[in-house]
Amino acid sequence: MPQPQPEIAPVRLFWQPGCTSCLRTKEFLNERGVAFESVNVAADPAGWDALAALGVRTVPVVARGDRFVFGQVLGEVADFLDLDPVGGPELTPDQLVARLGLVLESAGRLARQVPDARRDEQWPGRARSVRELAYHIFRIPEMFLASARTDAMLDDEALNALPPQHLVSMADIAGFGATVAEQVRDWWQAETDQSGERPLNTYFGPQSMHVVLERTTWHAAQHTRQLAVFLESFDIAPDRPLGANELADLPMPEGVWDG
Repeated sequence: MPQPQPEIAPVRLFWQPGCTSCLRTKEFLNERGVAFESVNVAADPAGWDALAALGVRTVPVVARGDRFVFGQVLGEVADFLDLDPVGGPELTPDQLVARLGLVLESAGRLARQVPDARRDEQWPGRARSVRELAYHIFRIPEMFLASARTDAMLDDEALNALPPQHLVSMADIAGFGATVAEQVRDWWQAETDQSGERPLNTYFGPQSMHVVLERTTWHAAQHTRQLAVFLESFDIAPDRPLGANELADLPMPEGVWDG
């Protein structure tokens, strides 16, 4: 008699609204026809408990039984689920640094458009204010620089830190962003190895600098798109938001915000 086949555990995706990698992972699974249980940890406290049982405190996570993979790198998700492989970055490190500069420039313009009277407003479903979102955009390359310069761990908790008390107004946040953009330019000009092959230590595992730089660029770009949506919700026309030229060849999610 044929032996019964072992039951395959269902795929679970742990995510939260406003998370760029969560949306991209969700779109990737849908595009590949992968059925999955959607666990919004922002709406379901039991979702955090399930993540903690896996030994994880960040999203997105794709899990099957007690095995899991982080969703920050889609190639690793594809390997985990035995899907067709995913290619690496299309832009060179030099191109990515230039593109990141355009993203940060746009984010600074948009941040300055946000009225301070509305800086604490939040998008439905996510406990993150527009001020915190704008700060996070610039925190992303700041933490990348810390890792690239010193080999320090790219830490998720530090990446998602709240704005310090001295960055009060949206102009303060934009000024901080301009400083970070200058630091990125200075770092790249002084960087002796521009191949992007050097490994960096990240909370989602060791990755090449090229992969982390690409993620830094599209991650900041996706949140900059969200900042433009905030402005539109305030009936303010975004000043030169990111367009097709700035986003070309970046592995962006199709959508801007969940729902």
